[in-house]
Amino acid sequence: MNPDLADQSNGGGEGGGAAAPGGASAMPATAPAAPDSGPLTLGRRRFLRWLLSFSVVSTAAMVVTPVLGFLVPPKSQTTAGGGKVPVAKLADLPIGQGKVVALGSKPALVVNTDQGVKAYSAICTHLGCIVAWDGANGTIVCPCHDGRFSPASGAVISGPPPAPLAPLTTTIEDDEIFLVAG
Repeated sequence: MNPDLADQSNGGGEGGGAAAPGGASAMPATAPAAPDSGPLTLGRRRFLRWLLSFSVVSTAAMVVTPVLGFLVPPKSQTTAGGGKVPVAKLADLPIGQGKVVALGSKPALVVNTDQGVKAYSAICTHLGCIVAWDGANGTIVCPCHDGRFSPASGAVISGPPPAPLAPLTTTIEDDEIFLVAG
């Protein structure tokens, strides 16, 4: 309040306004308060604060989720204690043919050779590529660097692989080929 006006209104008193009859001072008139429409009112500032908070939380979640997905390995479906995994019927895999199949979460290659049905890990020992059966040449081939393996023993025939393919156990029951997991 302007001090010059205060001095003129009541002689320099502390009230700042004219004295009302009965000793009460008159208060300046104020605008009436806006009616309260309940707890669901959302002002502009409150909305922007909520929107900013939501944006910060969602951005943090989008950054953290892939990092956690990378750091925490997924649960793999493995056969606890082993078991037999059906591969094919013996009639569906004639001599001189091979097939890549899933053994849990890892690929396996099953080949029907003159010496019987053989199975190997389908992961190349060079760089971990998935090997395939090359029916034209009768060999197991790694498409990444042309590594070739013997279907009879899994041994390296040519190329950069440093070791043979890991052998897997097979059984044949009632003309059905099974891989033994575990």
